[in-house]
Amino acid sequence: QVQLVESGGGFVQAGGSLRLSCAASGTTFSSVAMGWYRQAPGKQREFVAGIRSGGRPNYANSVKGRFTISRDDAKNTVYLQMNSLKPEDTAVYYCSASDDYRTYWGQGTQVTVSS
Repeated sequence: QVQLVESGGGFVQAGGSLRLSCAASGTTFSSVAMGWYRQAPGKQREFVAGIRSGGRPNYANSVKGRFTISRDDAKNTVYLQMNSLKPEDTAVYYCSASDDYRTYWGQGTQVTVSS
């Protein structure tokens, strides 16, 4: 069973930075595509960024140039560096891991950006 544990959320002022981490277990980490999604109150969950092992990352237009996704296959961990945060980035951020059969989700971590 794949387990994902996020950390690093918190409260930050607009223009600040946060780094989220997601530690995975129960899978061959290098074989799964990792991603970050977010869900703001009253809105649907949306894609933020994704990365495959050895592949190029991809980003939602709303975060391009501000967020950077990376992965460390030796540590079974994926990161999301978030810079120049805006109030509209406020959401619960979820880590995802996808193999050929399904997508697994973490429990989420809250990110709140004040104006």
